[in-house]
Formats: sequence, structure tokens, C-alpha cells
Amino acid sequence: MNSSSNGLSVSSVQSYRDSFSTSVVKNVIILALGLIINYINGTLIHTFRKHQIFYMNPRYILFIHLVVNDMIQLTTTISLFVLSYIFYQINVSLCCLIITLAVFTTLNTPLNLAVMAVECYIAICLPLRHTQLYTIKRTYIVIGWIWAMSAASTLPDVCIILATEPIQFFYSTIFCERDNVFRHPIHMKKRDISYIIYLICVWLTLFYTYFKIFFAAKEAKAAKSSGGDAKKARNTILLHGFQLLLCMLTYIAPMLKSALVNWFPTHYVNVVFVCYIIIQILPRFLSPIVYGLRDKTFRQHLKKYLLCTELRQMDFQLLECLILIYAR
Repeated sequence: MNSSSNGLSVSSVQSYRDSFSTSVVKNVIILALGLIINYINGTLIHTFRKHQIFYMNPRYILFIHLVVNDMIQLTTTISLFVLSYIFYQINVSLCCLIITLAVFTTLNTPLNLAVMAVECYIAICLPLRHTQLYTIKRTYIVIGWIWAMSAASTLPDVCIILATEPIQFFYSTIFCERDNVFRHPIHMKKRDISYIIYLICVWLTLFYTYFKIFFAAKEAKAAKSSGGDAKKARNTILLHGFQLLLCMLTYIAPMLKSALVNWFPTHYVNVVFVCYIIIQILPRFLSPIVYGLRDKTFRQHLKKYLLCTELRQMDFQLLECLILIYAR
């Protein structure tokens, strides 16, 4: 399975492999969760594309970028999870490609959440400057910078492995996890430093925006003015914080899994499976809830696509047209 950096060798991990029936159950659970989440996310993207009100609003553009990023990340990690059960060991080059894409999208998530928190803060605390600061063009530039920052953290790993590993290594097969591919000591140090920087910057941004919105909501309530938007934004930032907390578990996953394996040495595969659900699946499940279901405008349009009511209406209209044609 797509396990983790516990300092365990491939041979030692192999002794903890699941039985056939357990493997089938776990893969069915993962695939079912992945399909459900990707179906909801796909419906969100379809809703976004169908209505101009969404793709002309920076807030929704940032949200749909998060959704697309989550779909890529979820599809990548689930593919790696399933492949690790089917083949156990896969080609190093393919493994490197999958892990690089997974790391890219994993790093994008906290940055995107931080940018969305800043957008909420400006909309509530600096409403007169919101349209100036958050234009459509600038929003796409910010998204470009998110990918550039993730690239700046990820691509050096690829360069290091190309420079330090022999060519035969890329034709070999391994159990596909990050520490088996990016195994040079420099990778470990660089990863720890970059994770600490990400952790500090993103959390400072989130705390700053939350408290600013919190005080704005209190002032609006004291003035007996409409504080609904500020209160909703404050709750959204809290949900961002919870989602971000789950995403940040990725950064402490090696230590967390190592500790759990030490506590439950006979339940290695179950520990890894539960950690995978919490670290990789659960944060992607929250994205549709934060905006897709809580946002009134999005929810209004989402229901008919999610339940396929519009498709049934189109089929009914098509049937009516056919009846009229044959009636003539």
C-alpha cells in the first residue's frame, strides 16, 4: 500500500501485507470514496462552467482551482494506492512521476486556502478595495504563483535525483513511496525546512485573517448593522483552518505513522490505511462543503446538476420534440 516514511525497509513492510480479502475491501472503500468525492467535485466544476456569475468572480475561481487541484491529488494518490496492491513494486520513473504530481498538488492546497482566506479578509475588512485588488486577471496570476511556489519546492528534488542516482535506478522497480525514490539526505533536510516555512507562513496568514474578520464581525454586531457576511466569512475561515489542519498532517505524517507503528507494531497496514483516509481523503471531502454546499448561490445551481434534474428536464424536452415531429 502507499505507505510512508517510517524508516522501514521494503522487505520489512512486505511482511505486514494484507490478506487478499482485506486488500479487496480496502481498495473498494478507497475507490468508492474517491469516486463519490470526484463526482461531487466534477459537478461543482460543471456548475462553475455553466454560469457566468461564477467564472467572473475571483472567489469562485479560487475555489474551483482548489477543487480541480483536489481532484488531481485524489486521483493520483488513489492510483498509487491501487497500483501498490496490484503490482506492489513499480518502475522508478513512473513512481517518480506520480509522486512528483502528488507532492505538487499537496503543496498547492494550503497555499490556495491561504489565498482564499486573504480574499475573505479583503472582502469583509476592505470592501472598497476588493474589486481593485482581486480582479479576474490578478486571480489567475495568483494561481500561477501558487503553482510556481510549489514547483520551487518540488522540482529541485527531481534535479537532485537526476544528478545523484545512476541511470539503472530509473529502470528498476521499487515499492513506491517518497522516501524510496527521493532517498538522498539532502531531500530529507530540504523537505523538513520547506514544510516548516509553509506551516509558519500559512498559519500566520490564517490566524491574521481570522482575527481581523472576527473583530469586524463584532463591530458590525455592536453597530447593529448587517453582520451576516462577516459572521459567515469568520465561519468559513474556521472551516479553512480545520481543513488546513488536516492538510498539514501530511507534513507530520512520517513522524505520526512512525509513532503509531511503534505503539501498534502488529497493525502496521491498518495504521497506514487509517492515516491515508485521514490525511489524503478527508481534507478533499471538506472542499465541496466549505463553498459548494454552504454558499447559497452555488448551492442553488448545484442541486439540479448534482441530482441530474436538468438532464431529466432536457430528456423530457427532447421527448416532447420527438412527439411533435412524429405527430406531424
